[in-house]
Amino acid sequence: MTRAGDNGFALSGDWVAANGNVVAETLESMGRDIAGSAQVEIDLAGLSRFDTLGALMLSQAKADWESRGARVSLINQREEQAILLREVGRRPTETPRHPHKSRFVDMLEDVGGVMVESGRDVLRGVSFLGEVLTACGRLILNPRRFRGTAVVNQLEQIAFKGVPIITLISFLVGAIIAQQGIFQLQRFGATSFVVDLVGILVLRELGVLLTAIMVAGRSGSAFTAEIGSMKMREEIDAIRVMGLDPVEVLIVPRLLALVIGLPLLTFLASLAALFGAMVVAWIYGNITPDVFLDRLREGIALNTFFVGLIKAPFMALVIGVIACIEGMAVKGSAESLGRQVTSSVVKAIFMVIVMDGLFAIFFAAIDY
Repeated sequence: MTRAGDNGFALSGDWVAANGNVVAETLESMGRDIAGSAQVEIDLAGLSRFDTLGALMLSQAKADWESRGARVSLINQREEQAILLREVGRRPTETPRHPHKSRFVDMLEDVGGVMVESGRDVLRGVSFLGEVLTACGRLILNPRRFRGTAVVNQLEQIAFKGVPIITLISFLVGAIIAQQGIFQLQRFGATSFVVDLVGILVLRELGVLLTAIMVAGRSGSAFTAEIGSMKMREEIDAIRVMGLDPVEVLIVPRLLALVIGLPLLTFLASLAALFGAMVVAWIYGNITPDVFLDRLREGIALNTFFVGLIKAPFMALVIGVIACIEGMAVKGSAESLGRQVTSSVVKAIFMVIVMDGLFAIFFAAIDY
């Protein structure tokens, strides 16, 4: 399948998967002959058939020879051969991990890998946020490029169509918290304090947290799937070819709609949870609606309401950035799309909970 010449080799025959063993032996023999050579040319004109496996094996062998100091050049490539070699070169194969004898070492390696990947995710997030802010700056300087229709459409998908499920779940959660609170407080003769319990918990923490988690699962996954599908079908490359910026066209409208929509949904979710708590307090605690509202007005300060709303835009920004980053990271397979959608939801929910904890520490430190 090869013929040695003065300055290299001329390949011939079928370099396909069916002849994988023969191709491997040929490359191994070529490697021994190339050892110590400074300049080698490999002529591909004689190849009758050449598939992805042949291109991958040749590309890997070429990289190995070049790492040993040889300068290897491929000559007389046909167009289809050049395309195959270029494509396999873009996707380096992962070398298999050699098993360790100690499980403790494996565990430490896994932990280290997770920490390194987490650091890379943070860097990617900061870099992506910088791209978004740059795009927003360009839109401010040139408002005609702003796509208001896209923002309205995304607001409909995120906020308007998300109202039923979010208010229903919040209503049920508020009712459950009130019921359990009444049953526990009855033992101390403090049933009326369930209003304070539900009001502070819902307005300060639970309303925005539940809303953000549901938005991350509903809209965040949709962002990743939409952008990922466009990436798979090369529509994002087509947008660039048309002279448009994908960040301006796809990312900014989604993030802006999310930053606007999440506080609105948080407000509605808090009202729904309080309404559910009021119904249950009326049924189980004999607390009438007017008494419930009077107690809520006396026990809840205005800053308690604002705490939840202040968190919402920041959580929305984190959810949107993570969802869009994962969508842009999709490769060319359905498996990659599913993996990135799952990763988007998990990372977004994790970061939402972390942000809620950080905000809780911050507001406690400033006594707000």
